Amino acid sequence: MRKRTVALITVSAVVLALVGGVYWAGRDLFHEPSAKGVESVVGELGGTRVLGVFAHPDDEQTVNGLFYRAKHRDGAYTAMITATRGEAGEQGPVVGRKEDLGDIRKAEALKNSFNLGVDEHEVWDYPDGGVPEVDEGGLVDRVAATMRRVKPDIVVTFWPESGATGHKDHMQMGHVTELAIAQLEEAGGSYTGPDQIVYTISPTKALVAFGGKVGAFVVANQPEPNYAMPAEVGTKFEGWQIHASQRDFMPESYILPTWAIYALWDHEFYRTRDLAAEPLG
Repeated sequence: MRKRTVALITVSAVVLALVGGVYWAGRDLFHEPSAKGVESVVGELGGTRVLGVFAHPDDEQTVNGLFYRAKHRDGAYTAMITATRGEAGEQGPVVGRKEDLGDIRKAEALKNSFNLGVDEHEVWDYPDGGVPEVDEGGLVDRVAATMRRVKPDIVVTFWPESGATGHKDHMQMGHVTELAIAQLEEAGGSYTGPDQIVYTISPTKALVAFGGKVGAFVVANQPEPNYAMPAEVGTKFEGWQIHASQRDFMPESYILPTWAIYALWDHEFYRTRDLAAEPLG
């Protein structure tokens, strides 16, 4: 009996050690040593008005923690632009007619941003998958006009050369955002643009492990992050329930179930650009 008990304890210890080893190895995939850990990027930068400029419904899931904490911890005014309704995407699971997908995903985005506490959210109707083909000047003017109205001191968007996922719509919206800020800097007036751009950065090791050629492209074309902050995992879970048509996206992308992914990926990573020190214009 004593030998059996010792054997069970030994086996249990080995299993726990293996599970623990796998857990810490998994966490390492979502660790960025260059990033300074902070409670809130917006709070660290002293932001009071934040505008996110994105391409698709559910893009805001990438910056969930930043917007949630900007509102609920720092008391900032928060706003978002989503350039497309996501009508060209796939459903997983199927929740509605294909021809209604744009309306469904627009509603999901608006509901999710409300859940995060975002004060205002514009969802535009540029073609999903076709943002690089639309009139760039007109799109820049529209983004700049929203900036003039909202007057953000921090703008959050995609790194133009990588788009966080390699998606061309993401890359173009990052580029257009920079052009809009440069336009504001050049035009002068009472509002000349934000003080900081904050770019969302994807975890490098996870992209190498799971991202294939697209992941390798993103890694090769994005900078190292300089900030890491808590991801507000609970609201990310809620967000994927709200984005019901995209609920299976995480497990399909990373193989693991969503709860396991966020047990490992519990921080968001950002690269900031101080526009006083490094203007765009």
